[in-house]
Amino acid sequence: MLQKLNFKPGFNKQATDSGAESQWVDGDFVRFRYGLPEKIGGWSQLTNSNNTLPGVARAQHAFTSIAGEKYVAIGTSQGLFLYYEGEFFDISPLATAITGATFDATSGSLTITVNKTSHGLLDGRYVTFSSVTVPTGSGYATSDFTNNTFEVLNKTADTFEITMPSNSAASSSGTGSAQIDPYEIVGPTFQTAGLGWGTDTWGSSTWGTASATSNVILDPGLWSLDNFGQILIATIHNGKTFTWNPGVATPRANRATVMSGAPTKTRLTQVSDKDRHLFHFGTETTIGDTSTFDPMFIRFSDQENFNEYQPTSINTAGTFRLDKGNEIIGAVSGKDYTLVLTDTSAYVIQYVGPPFTFSVRQVGTNCGLIGQNALSYSNGFVFWMSGEGGFFRYDGTVKTIPCLVEDFVFTTDGNNLGINYNSSQLVYCEHNTLYNEINWFYPQANSEQSNRCVVYNYAEQVWTTSSLDRSSYIDQGVYDLPYATDYDKTALPNFPIQGITAKYGASIYYAQEIGTDQINSSGTTSIDAFILSGDFEI
Repeated sequence: MLQKLNFKPGFNKQATDSGAESQWVDGDFVRFRYGLPEKIGGWSQLTNSNNTLPGVARAQHAFTSIAGEKYVAIGTSQGLFLYYEGEFFDISPLATAITGATFDATSGSLTITVNKTSHGLLDGRYVTFSSVTVPTGSGYATSDFTNNTFEVLNKTADTFEITMPSNSAASSSGTGSAQIDPYEIVGPTFQTAGLGWGTDTWGSSTWGTASATSNVILDPGLWSLDNFGQILIATIHNGKTFTWNPGVATPRANRATVMSGAPTKTRLTQVSDKDRHLFHFGTETTIGDTSTFDPMFIRFSDQENFNEYQPTSINTAGTFRLDKGNEIIGAVSGKDYTLVLTDTSAYVIQYVGPPFTFSVRQVGTNCGLIGQNALSYSNGFVFWMSGEGGFFRYDGTVKTIPCLVEDFVFTTDGNNLGINYNSSQLVYCEHNTLYNEINWFYPQANSEQSNRCVVYNYAEQVWTTSSLDRSSYIDQGVYDLPYATDYDKTALPNFPIQGITAKYGASIYYAQEIGTDQINSSGTTSIDAFILSGDFEI
């Protein structure tokens, strides 16, 4: 005789197997719909040539140009890239140029030595060249240097090497000339406790200063991405802000450029869509002076003008400082407000017009955000993961979300995998509209990269966990499916650097919720899903 077994939907990892009678206690790659479990959708690699990006992707933003062109901006630890019509394009901004370089070439060799006294570049940094005179007799064309990006290899104080697309035709020493145009430094690939040489001055010209304490935590290379109309706004975490405009001639051949008039050190930026101001959260009290950086200070632009930040009697630019917490962690735009989260508290910023422009009010305490990207506005709610443990939502009031997998995510007691709090900035949250899900991708305890996912189905109010590992994710909207990045720290990227090494690993770009398998350049791989119940009585 068949007997129907009724199990409550969702996972309960707070109880023992015997205590979770007639409940599900574990599983992988499963979700719940209408109270029943099913396997999640598969994923398929994007880009026509199966290209992968250098470094680990830490942010994505989809937007549409006035001409109707669909773009996704992808910020990695190594640069800024566009996905458009099945291809990647490199729009990484360039740092201050280094002039006066010459070249050494060796006949029959791909290796060129670049000579420049005290160039200050590190192994693994990416550079381009301009104003090039090719090395004498090498047989290279100017375009071999100017049309490629190169990785710095085997650097000394006054030289470094690059790998050319073809062998040199002849040997020469100290010939030719060029300007070196380095990529802007984004930051470390991972977030780690800083020990030893170089941990105190990431990206500075004095790299090499020693840190003797693990209290120094190096934030990973992060981006905040948004659009002001059709213009992409891209800010390096604790760095400069850049813009990229699809409305100019040959846009995808152009790089993002530094935003004029803006602060030069900002934690993150956010566009206030309704009133068209640009917020800089955690920024300089004196524009252009990085020594005045204040992690709780907020500066906003004049209305409709993101190049003007100095308040005057005839504009709406302004500043204010939050007072609860040590630093602003993240921000997100809601229906008619911006929710700002520090490490301890929640604030709402709303446009009220002249003379004050914005109102700022505290709406929550003991609910701080765990990482810059650990929040999402979805279906009228803001959801976030807290660094103080637990999950929250805001719908006019800050509320704790009851969670039956909370200990599994936040502690390592018993069989709980926990989270790596020293890598909290890696947490990435995004909505999956197709299934009413909020996904948080996070690094489990002792992992230096995201390798776990916890999911809240807000329609059915159930939780699941899985080993789905994604470093960034965007909801469907501009595109019909969610898009996500998967990082492999040992992989060799194939776009877009000449002579690239596997120093920073590679990111694969996937369309999610396609079929039931993983499809990429390696072929088709089955996704093995399972679900496990607690005890039950027949």
